[in-house]
Amino acid sequence: MPLAPHFPVMLRTDDGVRIDAAHTPSARSDLGIVVAHGFTGSWRVGAARRIVHALSGHGAVIAFDFRGHGRSGGETTVGDLEILDLAAAVRHARVIGYSRIAVVGFSMGAAVAVRHAALLGGVEAVVAVSGPARWHYRGTRPMRQVHWAIEQPVGRWAARMAKRTRIARGAWDPIPMPPHEAAGLVSPTPLLIVHGDADAFFPLEHAWQLYAGAREPKELWIEPGFGHAEAAATPELVRRIGKWIDSNFS
Repeated sequence: MPLAPHFPVMLRTDDGVRIDAAHTPSARSDLGIVVAHGFTGSWRVGAARRIVHALSGHGAVIAFDFRGHGRSGGETTVGDLEILDLAAAVRHARVIGYSRIAVVGFSMGAAVAVRHAALLGGVEAVVAVSGPARWHYRGTRPMRQVHWAIEQPVGRWAARMAKRTRIARGAWDPIPMPPHEAAGLVSPTPLLIVHGDADAFFPLEHAWQLYAGAREPKELWIEPGFGHAEAAATPELVRRIGKWIDSNFS
């Protein structure tokens, strides 16, 4: 089945970073769904395009690359200033006429989606898929590899060469509010937390900590056999997420 057609868009953040994005229209004219990818991801790769296609059955989709990723400008801060990138995508969705906005974030994008809703707001629903509850987690081998890529010069070079991801040097100052604390500020916006029991990056304790930190309305889906983020998300799971969004806008 061919993927839904999309139209490239160039956005600009409040701090002046150019953001590469795409708009996938839908028969539904009122709902815009903004998709936020994971670390080293891109809206242009196959897994992300398939997610956009599945969600476009529920509303128009704005997908974008975070700063430092793909064709976007700047360097990634791995979840800190990225809330400005998401804000630019949400603002664009409003400007082109969508009166209700849902954000679906994956992994790093899930953390950004929660922090954006908590600190900046302006959305009507948030979905956090495979997201971390706290920063600097190194309890799994994949996350130790991620930290190596972030912290070591050779790791940053490898991420640039292999993944087209440009990583800012230096530690956060100040350290951003952790997602499990930010989750408590999302209410009254509905929050859906989706996590797999086969996630090799963040074990289920992250999902439970996010859920415990959040206030109603909130929902937690523990998905049997589901791995991590976009690469593991099946069309069926994405369509269920779309139906959950529908249920909050009925």
